[in-house]
Amino acid sequence: MAELDKVLFDLVKPMVDTPEELSVREMPSLDENEVVLHVYAKNEDIARLIGRKGSMASALRQVMSVASHADDKKVTIKFEQLDA
Repeated sequence: MAELDKVLFDLVKPMVDTPEELSVREMPSLDENEVVLHVYAKNEDIARLIGRKGSMASALRQVMSVASHADDKKVTIKFEQLDA
């Protein structure tokens, strides 16, 4: 089974200005076939990861759905800014 939180972290780390502030955590879900990943970063980095009209977030979700395909899981990614 792929460690999806580590896969997502490795994907987004080069995209942020402050990688030391970046974290990705897997959260529990009520659906056993769903994996919920929360990306925590600074506000500017979250904006970059979401992209214009959500284009970058959509691309990340697509890549992660391919990564989770072997486990037959649905991936949900949520972006959260760190409190200043």
